[in-house]
Amino acid sequence: MSTISQKWFGESERLVDAVFSLAHKLQPSIIFIDEIDSFLRERSSTDHEVTGNMKAGFMTRWDGLTTEEDARIIVLGATNLPNALDPAVLRRLPKRYAVGLPNALQRRKILELFLKKASLVEGFDLQRLVKATEGYSGSDIKEMCRNASMIPLREYLKTHETDLQKRQLKANFDLRPLTMSDFLDGDKVAEHESQD
Repeated sequence: MSTISQKWFGESERLVDAVFSLAHKLQPSIIFIDEIDSFLRERSSTDHEVTGNMKAGFMTRWDGLTTEEDARIIVLGATNLPNALDPAVLRRLPKRYAVGLPNALQRRKILELFLKKASLVEGFDLQRLVKATEGYSGSDIKEMCRNASMIPLREYLKTHETDLQKRQLKANFDLRPLTMSDFLDGDKVAEHESQD
């Protein structure tokens, strides 16, 4: 939606029209709106005129898909706030699927995906990390991995602070491999494990 939202009056409506026109030309196609609640939340009198026009234009084009017999375009949306959506939007979304938190197998696959290029210490216990991330969403796991990967870099920069200030830091340098404590320390994983 950040791509469609423009500051110039009328530009957002033209972009919405362009999205549907492109989808029509490339069909079969899917128009996927992440965080659909940020754009198509319940209308109110406090909505800005541009936002109201953009919503109206989007829903009008969306309605047109049902009248075109040859249209093979699907509109999908993802949200963490389904109750915030406008009732008119909910009517246009005939199917709703709740996506729960990942189970142990799914968390393992997510971790394997995020850590496939990471340098891990020998004997790294991935199963322990899988267990420790119970109750995590995929984005929680991604953020945990991102934070863990920054720890060796911060340590390196701290030990080479003088070289950094003198701008003599080598372009190619080796970081230590990630350890379990990189993931568990300073993260809610540690809290979760302490409760077990």
